[in-house]
Amino acid sequence: MLKSFSIFVSFSLIALTMQAASKKITVTSPNGKLAIEATLTPKGVPVYTVKSNKHPVILQSNLGLISELGDFSSNVKISQVSSVKQITDSYNAPAEKRANRSYTANCANVTLTNSVGKNILLEFIATNEGVAFRYLLKDKNPVAVIAEKTTFKFDTSTKAWMHPHADAKTGWCGTQPSYEEQYEYEIPVGTVAPMKAGWSFPALFKTENDWVLITEAGLTPDYVGTRLAQQSPNGEYSIAFPQKGETVKATDAEYPVSANIISPWRVIVVGSLAAVVESQMVSDLAKPAEKAVDYSWVKTGIASWSWGVLHDESVNYDTSKQFIEYASDMKWDYCLIDADWDRKIGYDKIKELADYAKTKNVGVILWYNSSGAWNTTVYSPKGALVERDARRAEFKRIHNLGIAGVKVDFWPGDGQSAIQYYYDMMQDAAEFHLIVNFHGATVPRGWSRTFPNLVSMESIRGFEFTTFDQKDTDKAPKHLTMMPYARNVVGPMDFTPVCFGEIVGKKRRTSNGFEIALTVILQSGVSHYVEIPESMAKQPDYVKTYMQTLPHHWDDVKLIDGFPGKYVVMARKSGDKWYLAGINSQKEPLRLVLDLSSLKLSQSLTLSHTLTMITDGDTMRSFIQLPTNIKNNKLEVVIKPNGGFTVVL
Repeated sequence: MLKSFSIFVSFSLIALTMQAASKKITVTSPNGKLAIEATLTPKGVPVYTVKSNKHPVILQSNLGLISELGDFSSNVKISQVSSVKQITDSYNAPAEKRANRSYTANCANVTLTNSVGKNILLEFIATNEGVAFRYLLKDKNPVAVIAEKTTFKFDTSTKAWMHPHADAKTGWCGTQPSYEEQYEYEIPVGTVAPMKAGWSFPALFKTENDWVLITEAGLTPDYVGTRLAQQSPNGEYSIAFPQKGETVKATDAEYPVSANIISPWRVIVVGSLAAVVESQMVSDLAKPAEKAVDYSWVKTGIASWSWGVLHDESVNYDTSKQFIEYASDMKWDYCLIDADWDRKIGYDKIKELADYAKTKNVGVILWYNSSGAWNTTVYSPKGALVERDARRAEFKRIHNLGIAGVKVDFWPGDGQSAIQYYYDMMQDAAEFHLIVNFHGATVPRGWSRTFPNLVSMESIRGFEFTTFDQKDTDKAPKHLTMMPYARNVVGPMDFTPVCFGEIVGKKRRTSNGFEIALTVILQSGVSHYVEIPESMAKQPDYVKTYMQTLPHHWDDVKLIDGFPGKYVVMARKSGDKWYLAGINSQKEPLRLVLDLSSLKLSQSLTLSHTLTMITDGDTMRSFIQLPTNIKNNKLEVVIKPNGGFTVVL
């Protein structure tokens, strides 16, 4: 179990109790605040509960799988419990919210035996951020998992913030599911999902005493990506497998089939809203990167991108060269050249651009269409990456051209063959020193730890939608004040923020102060900014200087204040500086007194210090610099409606 960890056995530190009569097992977090308890009902049904400070968070819920080796969800017995272990771990994941990460957890293994004598292993783990469990089932032959019976039951007074999961092969050119729906806010638990596919991970809940985020982590090609089912009677959510069609080939199974079934971790993050936002539990539980593979070449940072505002017509040689120069002027690391570059620019001219970009210390990223036959998209290069030999030949070719990375779009879904395709893509890209950004893709599950060259994933209704439809433009402020509490909690997110100019044919609802704050509020290993050179040139010098000196990785994150869908005030640390930013999606100005004590600032800052804040001017499209004072670790701010601010400490 978790062989990469340094393991220390300490019975005095770990609250693991085994009561033979009741078959009850409790794993408690290192700080003693969280506990997951598992037992059997009189009918041999494995169940669990989760408690926070002894208060129920997850009420009695079910465990188990139904497989070709029999039913492990009822009429089972606990046949073995492992020795007690405490694990500690440290790792580097440059694209995550903390590039360098360490944590401690308590864990135990439980073996269940079913009515025909077959065994399944359950692993339980508790950290100070949450609890998790997963299933391991091995056999000499491939075994199909017919259903997973895991549930998550909440008290019916609980509220939920959830992302509807789109049905397979729906939407534009049949590209769903792509995790690009609008969240539903503060709905009663048990609300039926609007589509048959159910609800996407992650899902956020508010109980009487705690915030809870449910998601999955450590997904491998031995399983499928899952979601929460459409129906959740009385607030009890169950696991749903992918729908038919979410696979690379139409004949592939959408359910898990393997001789080494390893489910993803079922992750339950519990605590204050700040504890949820600051959690890095998803990457903690992911498979570590292979030590034999060198990832020292991976470089995070910022990219220029013409397509976000200018769309298809911007994909040409001259505009691409302009955006390379723009990235260089802004001291950014990359320039993304988007769809149809192979037809509109061509490989020979792409090499010229890559060579020119190298003289400017800028790396070029190229867009690819992942798809074969699973959707009807026509953007190219299409299908060049599906088969292994062709993919490796293409990666070798563009590596030799001097290309730094790939953005791969339009994925089939969460079937097992699709998950294998993701893994193969990341692994082959790493061999040819290419960073990877997945679009039209599944949600992060810690893969940026397993493959540090994975610098971002979309899996969000991104900025491009605000350019397609005024309805999405109108919803952007609320949408963006939701993302830090759910989607961006679980991994790097390529929303493609920061637009100071106008959107053709649309009325942008976010102010410039709101947009500049997104440089801190939203996190991605490589952030693709949609701001274009002509608009950047119109901004005050202090704004351009700020955009030129942004950090290219983060060391820590703190949620200072906020509420999902209403407002966010967040701080991120890089080196010895904290970047503090806030956004407000409400109709009225927001007046706050911010407590900055969690940042542990130097005494010279905490007692009395004047800083300069960048915020909204007299209009939505103007900036102003304001002097602001920290006194006794407190900072007073006013955030305008649909506005924002940023300040460097």
